[in-house]
Amino acid sequence: MAILGRFAPTPSGRMHLGNLLCCLLAWLSAKSAGGRILLRVEDLDQARSSPAHIHQLGEDLQLLGLAWDEGGLGNCQGGRGPYYQQRLDKLASMGLVYPCFCSRAELHAASAPHAADGEPVYSGKCRALSPEEAAELAQKRPPALRLRVPDKVISFHDGHYGFVSQNLQAGCGDFILRRSDGVFAYQLAVAADDGAMGVTQVVRGRDLLASTPRQLYLYGLLGLTPPQFIHTPLLLAPDGRRLSKRDQDVSLDALLARGFTPEDITGRLAFLAGLLDAPQPASPQELLPLFSWGKVPLADIRLPTGLF
Repeated sequence: MAILGRFAPTPSGRMHLGNLLCCLLAWLSAKSAGGRILLRVEDLDQARSSPAHIHQLGEDLQLLGLAWDEGGLGNCQGGRGPYYQQRLDKLASMGLVYPCFCSRAELHAASAPHAADGEPVYSGKCRALSPEEAAELAQKRPPALRLRVPDKVISFHDGHYGFVSQNLQAGCGDFILRRSDGVFAYQLAVAADDGAMGVTQVVRGRDLLASTPRQLYLYGLLGLTPPQFIHTPLLLAPDGRRLSKRDQDVSLDALLARGFTPEDITGRLAFLAGLLDAPQPASPQELLPLFSWGKVPLADIRLPTGLF
């Protein structure tokens, strides 16, 4: 089967080195196997997204030699609300969706257990609300919508980290499908989109590894074929912090302003990923014959001081 990988960046700011490493590995993984790449813009949260950031994403990927074959800058999640609502309605028709009125403070209470990805495991507080109780609470605040999960173990083989297993009730609990402000949740949107768009390989950061069983459960409920999942180590700051778009010193615009060429950036990222023996300039095309998941480390990668 031909591989269709994907980029799915969020247009909330200029990409940093961690985003770029993930895009580079996704591109190399698909292209080295003769596959194709789809670009989808994950602008679910319209308040944090902008047309200028979407345009910049496209320019950045093209600049770095990470061109896509399908989708594009117009392939945005923000315009797919009716499709997500159809998927949500299907789940609701199975009796699996219920309103949740818990506040953020209640969800993040210190006593709440947390899943491997740091999110609180939902206690199920609103699961047994009667229709009358839910209607009364809805007069005071709009609810989020949650999916009931069974006491079931979901297992899969990650293309980099191997066998992964999670009990849905213990590992995540009932999870949100639509937020109280009406924004569809990442878990529903990404599973619905990857399934509908025919994506066969998903390469993304290790921080999303623990959410994969939830998405596999959704694939099954929605009758969609799941892709192969391959998670990558995270790129960390020299002091061990996770990189974010607030780290302006390692954003793409800062690196270009300091005189780094696109080949300098992709070559140094390839060095960190174990594909090159030294940090030398290299384009993605030049890296194709060197790519292997067996070379990529399993442990998260700290940026050496002075490399960028």
